[in-house]
Amino acid sequence: MPQPTLFVEVHVLQSLPPSNANRDDSGTPKQALYGGARRARVSSQAWKRATRTEFAKAVEPADRATRTKRIASLLAERLTRPAAEGGAGLETAQADRLTAALLEPLGITKSSKKEEQSAYLLFFGKRQLDEIVKLLNGRAAELAALPDGELKAQVAKLPVVATLTKGHPAEVALFGRMVADLPSLNVDAAVQVAHALSTHAVRTEFDYYTAVDDENTEDHGAGMIGTIEFNSSTLYRYAVLGVHQLRDNLTSAEAARETTVRFVDAFTRSMPTGHMNSFAHRTLPHLVLLTLRTDQPVNLVSAYEEPVAGAAGLAAESAVRLADELRSVAETWGAEPARTLAAYSIEADKVTEVFGPSVTFPELLDSLGELVGKWLAEGRIAKADA
Repeated sequence: MPQPTLFVEVHVLQSLPPSNANRDDSGTPKQALYGGARRARVSSQAWKRATRTEFAKAVEPADRATRTKRIASLLAERLTRPAAEGGAGLETAQADRLTAALLEPLGITKSSKKEEQSAYLLFFGKRQLDEIVKLLNGRAAELAALPDGELKAQVAKLPVVATLTKGHPAEVALFGRMVADLPSLNVDAAVQVAHALSTHAVRTEFDYYTAVDDENTEDHGAGMIGTIEFNSSTLYRYAVLGVHQLRDNLTSAEAARETTVRFVDAFTRSMPTGHMNSFAHRTLPHLVLLTLRTDQPVNLVSAYEEPVAGAAGLAAESAVRLADELRSVAETWGAEPARTLAAYSIEADKVTEVFGPSVTFPELLDSLGELVGKWLAEGRIAKADA
């Protein structure tokens, strides 16, 4: 019998003023051709990074995840800490040698080089490194003194790889991990994030700027000149979280419920920081729509296949288009969400008719937590009260 599934979809409409939040290799704001029109685009990678950063603000440093090529350096540093601080009290050379042996099953080695790095970025929890140190059971100095062959044989008995396959922090459980050379370390992501697209056509503009040399009193010329490309846009942002996958990754229903709510909060509030100091483009959304589905996710970007061309602002028309698309998908495909929650500041009858009355964002998160908790406990989502 198929296992029940629950998808929490986050649809966001958000306007950015002149900005260059996510640029390509030439410095141009990222764009995409959609519906025959050039659109502003913010890549899914950029917004996932921003979401992870926002999510981590509410996590204790020791419980956070990190994505790095420097796992060997981090583990060796722990081995040099005093035992009272959770380390092994080894000298640097001993720690480097033991680290190399411990990480050999991962295809990662650390020599005496100052900045030895692995060939790939590894996403893991900081507490998972602490668990690897605990595997040594106070024998770190003894093991580090063994000849190479004996050290390798002894370390091979320790479940280092298995330690990295359990106890995942929420960030790894949400965004997953891919290690092509060691599939046993892979973690299926519970979250998918779409590239954000403007609901309308955009045109790139150029900011010509000058900088004055404060100490130059000899002439009135600029000390530096340059240009920054930018655009402004109303973006449709979309992400979907599989609660069932998140529960499996975390192995705790309560942790899955809490992480779901925190993810929606972080994704909604997050903002890529490209050229942030130049444009101060951090805004909050016009509309946050949550749709809970038990069959499959549905990205509603088709609402904007024909670009919005508002003469007096774009947000209200974009919200009406989104409402029309949600209703159209439900009527055409029979794909009506199990529940719909929305927080918005747009006054439009169609929006209220389709999404229901607006609630405050904190109320939206509270309602989401209750619904997800009920599904995790009972495997079903009750219909909204008439």
